[in-house]
Order: sequence, then structure tokens, then C-alpha cells
Amino acid sequence: MQVKYDTILVLDFGGQYCHLIGRRIRENGVYSEIVPHDISPEEVKALNEKFNIKGLIFSGGPSSVYDANAPQLNPRILEVNLPILGLCYGHQLLAQLTNGKVKPAICKEYGIAQVTVDKPVGVLEGLSKIEKVWMSHGDTVCSLPPDFEVLAHTDNCPVAAFRHKQKPIYGLQWHPEVIHTEKGARMLHNFIFEVCKCEANWKVEDIIEKMIKEIKTDVGSAKAIIGLSGGIDSSVATALAAQALGDQLTAVFVDHGFMREGEPEAIRATFEKYPINFVVANAQERFMNKLIGVSDPEKKRKVIGEEFIRVFEEIAKKSGAQYLLQGTIYPDRIESGIRKNSDVIKSHHNVAGLPTIISFKKIVEPLRDLYKDEVRKVATMLNLPKELVNRQPFPGPGLAVRIIGELTSEKVSVAKKADAVVREEIEKNHLEEKLWQYFAVLTDTKATGVKGDSRAYGYVVAVRAAESREAMTANFAQIPYPILEKISTRITNEVPQVTRVVYDITHKPPATIEWE
Repeated sequence: MQVKYDTILVLDFGGQYCHLIGRRIRENGVYSEIVPHDISPEEVKALNEKFNIKGLIFSGGPSSVYDANAPQLNPRILEVNLPILGLCYGHQLLAQLTNGKVKPAICKEYGIAQVTVDKPVGVLEGLSKIEKVWMSHGDTVCSLPPDFEVLAHTDNCPVAAFRHKQKPIYGLQWHPEVIHTEKGARMLHNFIFEVCKCEANWKVEDIIEKMIKEIKTDVGSAKAIIGLSGGIDSSVATALAAQALGDQLTAVFVDHGFMREGEPEAIRATFEKYPINFVVANAQERFMNKLIGVSDPEKKRKVIGEEFIRVFEEIAKKSGAQYLLQGTIYPDRIESGIRKNSDVIKSHHNVAGLPTIISFKKIVEPLRDLYKDEVRKVATMLNLPKELVNRQPFPGPGLAVRIIGELTSEKVSVAKKADAVVREEIEKNHLEEKLWQYFAVLTDTKATGVKGDSRAYGYVVAVRAAESREAMTANFAQIPYPILEKISTRITNEVPQVTRVVYDITHKPPATIEWE
């Protein structure tokens, strides 16, 4: 008999961190499902046939509760008699729905904030008087009805946390799911186990079985191709698809000319050993021709996304494949604004960058709800080589989105050489395991320099190194100055076209990890 998992439903209001909430729940051994924000009590009851629904979390979102088209709750959802936790927008919506007052904040809060915990009970049990949390809001709850009480406040937010006096209903203005909220894990643990009384009866291994079954169901007895870039996402998707489809599958590596130095050769050497149909498409010239005159980053990604599809279609026509598999993960989708109420941060080539007319019956994305570190765990369980498991993320468009402005052959060459220096020095100093990503960006700025007692006028290269767990948030890495000095000296010495090297000290948010 199949286990009926204790489950928390996350109502999706379009927030950047919606699936991160679900992922944090799974980290506690409890299953989570992302559901539409306007789910009805009847739909919750139907899901309870499959899962043991123990609580609801309302996610954040980019809207104001006063926006004309702001996503709303089904007002009867409060009748389901389940514990509820509202976060950020969900916190404000809960307050508004129960006759509290929400107003535009006099001082908006974005980033780290100090919150004063007035009552460390329920979700806030075990917290200190002052806690460091991550805020991102323009509206604020300013008052509550009599049957609610304030649990925490900040200087700018009089109701930063609240609860119902009798029912297990809580609201937090901040985001406990992001790592910048220092005791966020404790808050979610309190809700999951103390408030919802969940049992930890789900494990990550269950994901593998579910994804393989999904691939088999989607593709059936037909043939499929998968885009294999050599990165961790596409490699895991390929390993899963190989188990599900066997010789029905063809893996395609598209060499678009924007890979890192030595990478195409390494990918060929790795995957030609595997018992799969492995095809290399040498497409450097066609990609470069399509990008002539293109400088806007959104257009770049869409041009590259369409050309990828066209290459896949040509290969599929030869092999008879009807389905395309991709290693798309959740951050790709959320930054592309793929959900109804999400903002577009940047159109990932394999999501919003896809053309509207595609010859495949369906695009199958088995990893679509996972974060990068979850993908790494799956890779380890699938016994993929360590060098693949630990490979740092690399965007599908490659260096094309690490070169600001229009692409030229010279710029690609400069970017490859500068990036190779950054990787060599980081790895030589054994910092790679502490970093999420580290790379060079060729900016569209030029600066005056001096080389050999002569005036030089060349490119400015930016070095980016970030620490993160799942790429939805990230901190710039505090690389020791001697290492940065060596990187700068080597780039300006070994790449004649570069006169200046700068270091990016911006967190995500407000920046993204990639520059484009």
C-alpha cells in the first residue's frame, strides 16, 4: 500500500520564492504541493484523497493587495479548518480578508531588517527578542481585528507578525524560506511540526521514482531527444531519461560556440563513454550569424532559445523523435515569469526564450520543480561522476550572456580567456567548493590603461563570485585580496585587449547572479 504523505499545500501568489517554500518543507521530510492561489475547499478535499493535507502556506507575490488585478484567495478557504501561515503578500492578504487594515508603507523594507519579537509563541517559539529577517514589501499591515494579536514588529512595520487568538492562523511579513532570515528554518519547523503536527514520512529518493514514471507516461513508446549541455541539470535529466526510455532516447550536445575554454572537448570525452545515443551538433557559425547586431539581453536569450529548438527539430526529424526533454529547473522558470502572477526577471533561453511554434508534441521537463542543490542530491543518488555533480552552474546561452552588448568573435575570444583565468585561480586556491559560481563578465565599457609605458584603451572585465544554496538568493563572495590581485594581474597581462578588472560586490537581490 502506498504511503499517504503528510503534506503542506503552498498557495502560489506569484512570488519569486514560492517553490523555495515548498523545497524548505521537503527538507524537513514532509511533502509539499504548489497549488493555485484561488484553490477551493472542495479541491483541497480532493487532494486529501491522495495526500494527508496538514496545513496551508500563502506565498508572497509582486502585487499589492490593492492592485486591480491582484491575485485573491477563495474566501471560503478559511473554512477548511487547517493551520494557515501567510508570508509577505500572503500575510497582508490574510489580514485584509479578516478585516485588518493594510496600507502602503511610509518606508518600504527591502533586504535585511531587525524585527522585535513581542510574543515568541507558535511559529515564533524559541526566537530571541531581536531577530534578523529578510523583508521585501511596499505595503504593511497596520492594525488587526480583536480576535488577532501582534507577535512582532519593526520600526517601520507595526504588525510584522500576527496570529489568531483561537485558531492556528499566522502571518509573517518577512520571508522565513530565504537563508538571510537567520532563524527562518526554525520558524518553518515550528509551523510544520508544532502547529500542523506533521510526521516526516517523505524522502528525496521518492522524487527519482516520480520523475522516471512521469517521463515514461509522457513519452510512452515514442522516440525523444534531450538537450545535453554537460551541466548538472541536463546531465541529471539525461540520466533519468535514459532509465525511463533506454534506446528511445537521443542526447544532443549543441556546440553554439559560446562554451568555456576546453569545455566542448570535455563534454564529448565524458558522454561518448555513456551507453546512450549521443550526437554533437556543430552550430557555432549559425548561432553567431543569428546574433549579429543583437545587443539587448532579452533578445539574445530568445534568439538563442529559438535556434536551439531549430537545431533540435532538425535532429529529431532525422531520428523520428516526437518529444523534447530539457533540464529546466525551477529558478529558470520563476525568473522567466512563467507563472501567471510572476514578474519576468530574465527570459531563460529554455523557458520564455522558446519560440511559439514548435514541432515537438511536448517538451518534458522532469526537473522543473527542483532547485540546483536538490538536483545535485539526485545526481549523487544516480551515481553520476563527481566532476559532474560539483560542476558550477553555466547558463545555456553560455558566454553570450556574459558578454555585454553585441557579440563579435574578438569578444568571445577575450571572454573565454578571462573566464579561464578566473576559474584557474579560484580552483588553484581550493575555493571552488565554497562558491556557487565564479566567472568573468566582458562589459561593454572600455577604459584607458598603460601597458609597456604606452597608452592602452581596452575592455573592462568584471569578476563575479557568489555564494548560494539554491540561486534564488546569493551573496557576493569575499575572495581574499591576494587572489583577486592575481586574477587581475593575469587577465590584464594575458589578455591584451583588457585594461581594467573590477570585482562585483552586489548580492542577489538586488542583482541577479548573471549580468544578463
